[in-house]
Parts: sequence; C-alpha cells; structure tokens
Amino acid sequence: MSLQQELEEVILTVPDFPKKGVSFKDINPLFKNPVVMKKVIQEMAIYAKEVKAQHIVGIESRGFFFGIPLALELNIPFVAARKKGKLPGDVISQEYLLEYGTDCIEIQKNSILINEKYLIVDDVIATGGTAKATAEIIKKGGAEVCGFSFLIELLFLNGKNLILPSSSNIQSLLKYS
Repeated sequence: MSLQQELEEVILTVPDFPKKGVSFKDINPLFKNPVVMKKVIQEMAIYAKEVKAQHIVGIESRGFFFGIPLALELNIPFVAARKKGKLPGDVISQEYLLEYGTDCIEIQKNSILINEKYLIVDDVIATGGTAKATAEIIKKGGAEVCGFSFLIELLFLNGKNLILPSSSNIQSLLKYS
C-alpha cells in the first residue's frame, strides 16, 4: 500500500466543519498511528535532502507537528513562524490576505541566516497565503526558500499557484480535488 493510500485511510473528512459547506481534513488520527506518521516524516526528509534544506520552518501551529520531527530527523535547526505578537525580540513580519481581512505572521530575525536554505512545512496548503507570507519573511531576511512541504494539498483552492513564484519545489503527500 502506498503512503498516499495509507494517509487516505487515516485522515478523516469531517463534513460541515467548522461551518456548513466545509469538508475539514482531520489529521489527529495520524498522530495516533506512529507507523504512518514515521513514514510521513521519512518522505518529507527525503524531499528536504533533495532540495538541500539547511533549516526547517514550521508554520503555526500544525506545521510544528511535522516541522519539529523533520528537523530532528535531519539534525538541522527548526524555526517557528508564528502569529503576530507571539515571539519575543526582533522579528520580521509579513501581512497576508484572508477571506475577510488580513493576518500577520512573524519569524525571529536571528533565526534567518543570510544565504542559507529554508524548507517551509505545514499540514495543509489551501489558498497559499500563509505559506507565501512565510516565504516573503525568509527572503526579507536574506535567505533562500528551497521548497515547501505539505501533508495535504487542497487542489481546488489553487494555493500552489500563489506560492510558485517563491519556489518551484513543492511537495504534497496527499492531494484532494
């Protein structure tokens, strides 16, 4: 059985959550299955090595679930991309559009090393706004986005198109039309 098939069996689709018309992808059952979770991290690690990542950036909060074990697997630093106001010290910020309004993501300035390569990791790519904003922060800090790695890609929202200018290296382990 392929990893994609295993993920399809483990990840639940919850209709009408958090609101009517939305099909929420519940990844919590994945965390109860260490065998499949290890395979996810191994696949992400293979990809991270291919793109020569020197740092892993996890996007708050579910990106931490994959980014931290991935960084540990590769023995490279982990960097947290957090919502505005949650990190102490000097930060680099980037606003991005939401369906109704804007939000802001930040990374501590001392976490970005000039000319180093950063792989951005999150659980889901939907519209791509948060991933693009995170990539912009890396670039503002003088570093390179070597790729993106997502557990799930929601193809119908075309988020990949928004982040393609940031990097042509995009991994999605499970895709939903």
